[in-house]
Amino acid sequence: MNLKKICVIITTRGNYAKLKSVIQNINSDPGLELQLIVGGGAVLEKYGDIVGSMDGLEVPIDRVIHFLVEGENPETMSKSAGLAIIDFTTAFVNLRPDVVMVIADRFECLAISIAASYMNIPLVHLEGGEISGSIDESIRHAITKLSHLHFPATEKSAKRIERMGEDPGTVFPVGSTSLDVIKELDLSDLTPVMELQKTAGVGIEVDLSQPYLVVIQHPVTTEYEENLLNINETIAAIDSLSMPTIWIWPNMDAGSDAISKGIRIFRELKKPDYAHFYKSLPIEYFAPLLKNCACMVGNSSCGIREATFLGVPSVNIGSRQFGRERGVNVKDVGYDADEIKKAILQQLDHGPYESDLIYGDGNAGAQIVSILHDFKFTIQKKMTY
Repeated sequence: MNLKKICVIITTRGNYAKLKSVIQNINSDPGLELQLIVGGGAVLEKYGDIVGSMDGLEVPIDRVIHFLVEGENPETMSKSAGLAIIDFTTAFVNLRPDVVMVIADRFECLAISIAASYMNIPLVHLEGGEISGSIDESIRHAITKLSHLHFPATEKSAKRIERMGEDPGTVFPVGSTSLDVIKELDLSDLTPVMELQKTAGVGIEVDLSQPYLVVIQHPVTTEYEENLLNINETIAAIDSLSMPTIWIWPNMDAGSDAISKGIRIFRELKKPDYAHFYKSLPIEYFAPLLKNCACMVGNSSCGIREATFLGVPSVNIGSRQFGRERGVNVKDVGYDADEIKKAILQQLDHGPYESDLIYGDGNAGAQIVSILHDFKFTIQKKMTY
């Protein structure tokens, strides 16, 4: 039997959480051969270096690729994408995958998709068809038009992909793969996260038996010049509440340095006695932390996707998640400290919500691999209208 060599690529902590169940299902399928590439922020200490937390996967890493240019601004983001095209092209020449898999809307995922497309390697795209703010939406739709097989997370996203001219026979709305991991974890046990504070991150040890906040605010690339002002509004709101807080560092997009600068100044000047800060948290730690928090605050997609699945109150700040499908657990606010604080207090008063399955039921990985196993790829794409 000829094995299908499926090349899966992890470039951020979020990629790992979303692709873990897919990797496990590919690896356990005798008709498929897993190829794993790790690179970008996933291998840099600055962004948490999640390679160590992948040990539990018990799968070899075929390539480690460094393509990020220091600076976190639009120029370095563009140059990093160019380097990614070159480096992933070399990796594909050496590994000779039958299929390349990318997820969502990262700038480097577009670079990976370009490299695969020019090399006539079929491309599989997860989480296409969604609407959001920033440059992410444009990147996501560009990847869709380069892809040969689509696994959107929702029915509405699937319909958008079809309206973009993609063959309905290539579109399978399976749900969000990150929910697969969450579904299998013991979300009631916060002991590992409590213990982790002793050895990782900075700040006081937050008592997670008390109501606490989780804050994650990423840069918005199309608001590059405003990112420092925007994070300062969030900081002012959180500081005025001064309740136990776990704060996770931003991702590697352009503007990250401004967000990080705001947080560093806050820590140095205010020395908050209620917060603990992490560069990154593996999903095994983060999911219980999210499930049991009093409110999720910021602009990460986990405040929309995973929080909705778990019924966690969420305050979504600014434009980064504009237009993305969401449950009733999400309150949207602007970059205004008073508005953010008011929304958090409202969510604290409300408490947990019912789970909403708009992003699936936690069985996406198995469905993806089942479809991959028998799917007949055609490299030449055609518009359907």
